[in-house]
Amino acid sequence: MRQFIALATITSLVATLALAKEKEINVGVIMPMSGPLAGYGQVAYEGVELANSLQPKLKNGDSIKLVLVDTKGDKVESANAATRLITSDKVVGIIGEMISTNTAQIIAIADKKQIPVIAPAATNDKLTENRAFANRVCFSDSFQGTVVANYAAKDLGLKTAVIVTDQAQVYSLGLSKAFTQAFVKNGGKVLKEIRISSGDKDFKAVVSQVKALNADFVFLPLYHTEASMIKRQAKQIDLNKPFISGDGVANQTFIDLGGDAVEGYMFTDAFDHSAPPTQKSKDFIAAYEKKTGKKELNSFTALGADAYNVMVDAMNRCANAEDSVCINTEIRKTSQYEGVSGFISIDDKGNATRSAIIKEIKDGKAVYKSTVNP
Repeated sequence: MRQFIALATITSLVATLALAKEKEINVGVIMPMSGPLAGYGQVAYEGVELANSLQPKLKNGDSIKLVLVDTKGDKVESANAATRLITSDKVVGIIGEMISTNTAQIIAIADKKQIPVIAPAATNDKLTENRAFANRVCFSDSFQGTVVANYAAKDLGLKTAVIVTDQAQVYSLGLSKAFTQAFVKNGGKVLKEIRISSGDKDFKAVVSQVKALNADFVFLPLYHTEASMIKRQAKQIDLNKPFISGDGVANQTFIDLGGDAVEGYMFTDAFDHSAPPTQKSKDFIAAYEKKTGKKELNSFTALGADAYNVMVDAMNRCANAEDSVCINTEIRKTSQYEGVSGFISIDDKGNATRSAIIKEIKDGKAVYKSTVNP
């Protein structure tokens, strides 16, 4: 009996010591969960949260706790969130934000504190310039701008374009520049670039000017709010030219806001649920459908999951999973990682090499057209 009690005590002690060794490690998530950009943040966080539920622990047994902060789509809130997560919550890494302007605020703070950031969807090229701890799983604007230009010129045979650029968003400015360079290189001509600002609602003068220019198509490197309003107002004056955007309109909110006015609209994206590129894509889609009952996985949900999974993959390759410098180093060694949105490689500057997808809205749904590889 004494031997049995002694053995039970030893077993209990070993179990207690094993549990004591396991830690809960905080990973920050900064997203616009409310406000005008909630359509991006909410679907991306679905991916982060589901990925965490599927892989809640590291190989060493440590648990990963997500600490979410809502930015309300505001850049000051984004900066405050980064400071809070690093100072108070002691996060080892940050996932977020969604748009480039707000992500730049996070990176500026995290870089000084040597905390790695993985952006799911911030595409502006300059985000990673001279930033040692800035990373992304999405493509950059120079890539998607070239994709749009090449597709318009070579696949659609379009020769002239008008661009409507949001002068308040670095995403829009960068994408506009990249598109223009590639389109002109392909023999195309940009008839005019018209500047607007986020929050504008009356685009009657803009669409009238676009119609008068009579270009072959209109390029809108905008987010969904302004893009949907411009397209609705263009329909009102029978401006029926092709419209193309970047991934700023790659969500259901754009279709809901635009209604039948966005029928035939084309845009770039990182993922399409109907053409899953990897086995992990198929498995994640099945898990997502089981959890939510939804049959379509948004590209931002896939990118959110990939940002989390790449972070965890890097943590697993570090001897100390709380060593943020090591985590960042390993993130930048990511090579042909099998992600939900496709295969991802990240270079020593934090930029991802990956494919892009062209979609077109048909009957109120975003339909896959083609894949463009880097």
